[in-house]
Parts: sequence; C-alpha cells; structure tokens
Amino acid sequence: MKSTDKSIGTTPNGRTDKNWGDSRSMSALQKNSETPRFSNEAMQEAERIFKRYPEDKRQSALLPLLHLAQRDFGGWLSPQALDYVAEVIGIPPIRVYEVATFYTMYNLKPVGKYHVQVCTNISCWLCGSDGIMDALTGKLDLKIGDSSDDGRFTLTEVECLGACANAPMLQINDDYYEDLTPEKVADLIDRLP
Repeated sequence: MKSTDKSIGTTPNGRTDKNWGDSRSMSALQKNSETPRFSNEAMQEAERIFKRYPEDKRQSALLPLLHLAQRDFGGWLSPQALDYVAEVIGIPPIRVYEVATFYTMYNLKPVGKYHVQVCTNISCWLCGSDGIMDALTGKLDLKIGDSSDDGRFTLTEVECLGACANAPMLQINDDYYEDLTPEKVADLIDRLP
C-alpha cells in the first residue's frame, strides 16, 4: 500500500510516513532484503522477556520485543525487522505492523545519533512547544521528521511524553529535558558531544 511518490509511503494503518519501506533508506543488510536476526545477547533477553508472560500469551511480549529489536537493529525497525519480530513471537505480521505504526516510540526509518523528540501535546503546546520546535528547526536546519545529512540529528514531533508538569519538554534518545525555552534548547544542542 505505497504511494507513487518513492519518498513517501503509507504505513499499514494508513499513516503517511516519509521513507516507509523505501529501500534507499535501509541499512546495507536490509537493502539486500535479508531478514535481520537478534544477536545472541538480544535473543537471551527475548527469552527473559517471554518468561514474564504465560506461555500461551507470547503475544503480550510484543512491545518489549519491539524495543529490543529497535535497539539491536540500529535504532529503527524496517519492514523486515517487523516481520522477524512477528516470526519470533509466532503471530501474524499485521499484528506487529498495527502496533509499530501506532506508537511514535517505534522508529520506522533510520534516525540520527541524537533523536530529538519534541512533545507538542496540549500541555507542552500551551507552554510554548511551538517556540521550542521553531528554535530546533532553525538551529538544526531541519524540518520535522528529517535527519541531518551527517546522520547526527533526527527531529520528530511526538505525542505526550508524560512530563506535563514541567512543560515544554523534549527527549533526546533516552533523556528528558524539561522547563525549556528556545534559548535553553539552543544551548542544549550546542553542548551535545
């Protein structure tokens, strides 16, 4: 279900997502349509995850296994990676696609070394997330959803990250930054190694 524009694809739930399924944006392994496989360490972690759930409820491990796959496969989930997770769990691939395309925490295209995720939900928006986003698009010279040519930054807009009391806020990789101003954001970007 792809659009005719090769840079824009439509995810299984109909959400338009730049580079969805675009082989030009995939790693070398995935360009060859090879299915990625968990490393031995990741497979051991997958087994630990499965043990959290009753044996007949393996599908309950879907969200943590998607996180594990995203970490193990370079920070994003290609269609081949999603199919592999379905295979590991033993569920139809569409179940995995439904979840991966619903949540913004799963990256469906490659992301930069620093994945800058700006909350623009109601609390952050009321407290100035538009100014935060404007500061970032100017500082990084990126549009929302794009990555820098050097692979250092990816800028995305996300739904609530659960820090409403300290809005506006953003997340860079796994770290939260709260009570932001455009000036604080510019300084934050300057301080990244």
